[in-house]
Amino acid sequence: MKVYKNLHLIGTSHIALQSIQEVEQAILKHNPKIVALELDRRRFFALMQPAKRRIRLQDIRKVGIKGFLFYLLGFWAEKKLGRIVGVPPGSEMKKAAETAAKVKADIALIDEDIEQVLKRLSKRITWREKGRFVKEIIKSIFSTRNKIKIDLTKVPEEKLIKKLTAKVKKDYPSFYKTIIEERNIFMAKNLYKLMNREKEGIIVAVVGAGHEKELIDLIKHENKLHEKRDM
Repeated sequence: MKVYKNLHLIGTSHIALQSIQEVEQAILKHNPKIVALELDRRRFFALMQPAKRRIRLQDIRKVGIKGFLFYLLGFWAEKKLGRIVGVPPGSEMKKAAETAAKVKADIALIDEDIEQVLKRLSKRITWREKGRFVKEIIKSIFSTRNKIKIDLTKVPEEKLIKKLTAKVKKDYPSFYKTIIEERNIFMAKNLYKLMNREKEGIIVAVVGAGHEKELIDLIKHENKLHEKRDM
């Protein structure tokens, strides 16, 4: 967990039992006024009402075929890994929402609309990135060399997350810009607004592991900009 002023930021793995426990314990311990989640309205309601599908075939026209395929691939991979460890994807977010209700905290959805994110990704992704992506999938299936061993029941270490993020930034710049960089900026602005709205109250924010440091840096930068304007 990273703490800055009244913000307590928890980095999680969406299929790790460790994350479910950490989120629940943090919310019960700090009794926050707000629990902020790395979700938009669409994903939040899909998570709380699992019978409803998150995205449908007719949504291809809205997000583009490439964005739609990336979403399906990511959703399938997360679900498969979730079955291996026995934890459905997004369980820590659901637990955060349920625990927020117990302590009577408000829930804030700080992430960007998934439809807009996928639409931008579909427009930006290059043929080179798509080719590299297919090659890496094939390579991962047939090659056993240089594979990283990860304990899926725990949140990956910061060093490993940093290494993987750097690889994504280098090999898939369009993906990195759309899925990581721009969403970090969007979430940081929302968190900054919440922090200033609830200056006397604690905010517990639950985000995917790897977002924390960048979010804190962006919030600090936003704070400095506002301090200069007020001088």
